[in-house]
Amino acid sequence: MSEKVIAVIPARMGAKRLPGKPMADILGMPMIGHVYHRAKMSLDFIEVFVATCDKEIADYVRSIGGEVIMTSRDHMRSTDRVAEAVRYIEDDYDLQPDIVVMVQGDEPLVTDQMVSNSISPLIIDPGVEVVSLMTEITDQDEINDSNSVKVVVDNNNFALYMSRSPIPYQKRGIEGLPVLKKVNVVAMRRDFLMHFSALPASTLELVESIGMLRLLECGINVKMVLSETYSVSVDTEKDLNIVRDLMKDDFWMGKYNQQ
Repeated sequence: MSEKVIAVIPARMGAKRLPGKPMADILGMPMIGHVYHRAKMSLDFIEVFVATCDKEIADYVRSIGGEVIMTSRDHMRSTDRVAEAVRYIEDDYDLQPDIVVMVQGDEPLVTDQMVSNSISPLIIDPGVEVVSLMTEITDQDEINDSNSVKVVVDNNNFALYMSRSPIPYQKRGIEGLPVLKKVNVVAMRRDFLMHFSALPASTLELVESIGMLRLLECGINVKMVLSETYSVSVDTEKDLNIVRDLMKDDFWMGKYNQQ
């Protein structure tokens, strides 16, 4: 692969639903440490950066040998934080990425296969500008959970709509129609990332509090890729406890814990 691909992990302490979550302990390591180590294990990346506005996160990441980009506190969406970080990376590291993968700092179960799945459509099809992972959910509590972003796709797996409400409509079930949720691993071409960040916040984005709706409302295609790896985005204390249980026997954690 000739394209230069980097990961940028946006993280901040001020999350409304679970304040301080990047530093929440998961089996003896802050969550941001798990995300960083797992991103570093991907052979697709030439470099991994953490983008944050918080000294506590920056100090920890630097203590484990990670690269940190300090960003503004004023960003409404993580995509805007990532765009700012990429500008600094290009200036300070003399690095011009072709593809930027945004791995949210609340995705401690991310794997190298998930990363590869997100990048693949960009490599194969020059017409694809942005890719997000998705996974199927069957648990009714998660389907009804507003912290879980649901997505409906067309026959070519391009997003039709995303919502925190259960979609598609649940009371008229159609056999075999899955409920899909967005996973917080998003790959974008570098120039598209800057275009995305320059777009004004859209009405639906503000109503649903979902950044990707900024694109859909402008008629921009978002390619969705089904990930067979189940992932839990940590938004609540309940999510945190689920992840702690899942990671007790996690293959990848065993690898980076030995480093």
